[in-house]
Amino acid sequence: MSLSLIPARLYQHYSDLTPEVLASLGVTLLLSDLDFTLAPKRVRRPDDRLRAWIADLHAHGITFMIVSNNRSGRRVREFCAELGVPYQGHAGKPSTRGIRAAIARADASRESTAMLGDKLLTDVLAANRAEVLSLMVEPCGGAVTPWQKVLHALQEPFKAVCRRRMT
Repeated sequence: MSLSLIPARLYQHYSDLTPEVLASLGVTLLLSDLDFTLAPKRVRRPDDRLRAWIADLHAHGITFMIVSNNRSGRRVREFCAELGVPYQGHAGKPSTRGIRAAIARADASRESTAMLGDKLLTDVLAANRAEVLSLMVEPCGGAVTPWQKVLHALQEPFKAVCRRRMT
């Protein structure tokens, strides 16, 4: 179990993770955070771009599931129902509990699983602790509140290490 805050890979946007990129990484199960990873928190419904991206993943044999700490089970449930994807709510990230449960539900292995998120202290740390591939994106909609701006500034040194490793 790794306590590292450094993601394995860093991308600008979820759509940069094409089925070809995921296949090259050996990923057949992609777990993803919802808020600020796939859509800004204020966005209540998935857009057509997200729907098309998930359909493309499925067409290429990649299973997709949302793993969320979101306190409002209603929002996650409704968002996922519109997408037609399963979710693991109350994941407790950075605990590995939600990731392990999602892997078991998908009947997958850690070795073929990746976790996508926008935060080091929850998504990346949980993925690294669960020994799945940790993938990070810049937050959808950007950092809005002062706290989010501070949090994202604090993440920058760890993301810089990831960028150096990727080159």
